[in-house]
Amino acid sequence: MDGSAMRQVRRRRVFYIPGFDPIHPRRYRELYRREAAAQAALSGFDLELSPAQGRRFGWNVAARVEGGEVRAEFEVLVWSDIVRDQMQGGVVATYGQLLRTAWTYIASGTLGRLMRLRKGPVIAALYPVVMLLMQLAVALGLGAFAGGFAGRLAVWAGGPGALAFWPVLALVAAAVLEAFRRHDRRLFAYYLMHDYAFAARWGGANPPALDARLAEFETRIAAALTEDVDEVLVVGHSSGAHLAVSVLSGLIRAGRVPESGPALGFLSLGQVVPMMSFLPEARRLRADLAYLSARDELAWVDVTAPGDGCAFALCDPVAVSGVAPKDQRWPLVISAAFTQTLSPARWRELRWRFFRLHFQYLCAFDRPGDYDYFRVTAGPLTLAERFAGRAASRSTIRRALSPHVTVAA
Repeated sequence: MDGSAMRQVRRRRVFYIPGFDPIHPRRYRELYRREAAAQAALSGFDLELSPAQGRRFGWNVAARVEGGEVRAEFEVLVWSDIVRDQMQGGVVATYGQLLRTAWTYIASGTLGRLMRLRKGPVIAALYPVVMLLMQLAVALGLGAFAGGFAGRLAVWAGGPGALAFWPVLALVAAAVLEAFRRHDRRLFAYYLMHDYAFAARWGGANPPALDARLAEFETRIAAALTEDVDEVLVVGHSSGAHLAVSVLSGLIRAGRVPESGPALGFLSLGQVVPMMSFLPEARRLRADLAYLSARDELAWVDVTAPGDGCAFALCDPVAVSGVAPKDQRWPLVISAAFTQTLSPARWRELRWRFFRLHFQYLCAFDRPGDYDYFRVTAGPLTLAERFAGRAASRSTIRRALSPHVTVAA
């Protein structure tokens, strides 16, 4: 299949792979509903959502966009249960993860190379470490204060102060740390620590439960490629992007992409691939990146923005991982250019809301450019045709920086 072949879309299957997110996937339906309505009002197209049929989680869209009428069927490929399992540990387990994760990234040489690539996502990665250490310092400080007071009371009563000091310090510190954990929805320190620890725990490899889930995703997409649709579009956001790379690589290797079937597109958004691909045991991911980048069975467009401090903006995930083949075709790396596609007022409103900006790729733009999530997913052009002739961003980073470049056989 030639990824650049023109094909008018009337029916599309869209598979969305979220990032590291423990929340129920209904949030993505509601996000699409709200933001699609906003974009439709801004851009002058019609788009309606309806419930999906069957047991899978998703929604249907009927759209009249760019002179075409399109029906798109969305499905969220869920792995939030695996994420929740990773987040089961309490305070002590999380601080243990902090030590193991820091050691993995530092000792492997990964952290230093990531900092040479983009400082924004590395700062985001260091944030939970700094925040958790600050919380520990506050907890110990308050515990020491309360323990000192209890020790003085014990001495005044004629007993040994030390016997009162240490138990009170431990109890107060534990209570303070638990309070921080329970209010993490505002600070995101525990959430982000679990996220980075998930990558580091296996040194960049996938745990067995995730590998099994990716095989299920591959089967779902393979089935869609046999249906009477014009395009099958896979969207991977954040860490969902590198999962999609492996799923699509496995799909093509297995010969499950029919030559006369629907167009196959892959849209990676806000990718953080180097956080995984630079780790020593990410041999399968590096092999999948190299393989997928040279295939003509699909079109792969990678969208990031320098304004997103949580993504490796405008970094070719294949090239920077040191595995770019000589015949590399993909991805086409383009910028969502938040400072241009958002009005000055909207940009000022969102600029320091880092986690919200990381989801902007899935949201409405009040000054949309050539990237528009709703035109891509519900418009009449395939991904390949929409970006045909589009040059990669001139600011794309392609310098190989990964300290580890071995690949799985």
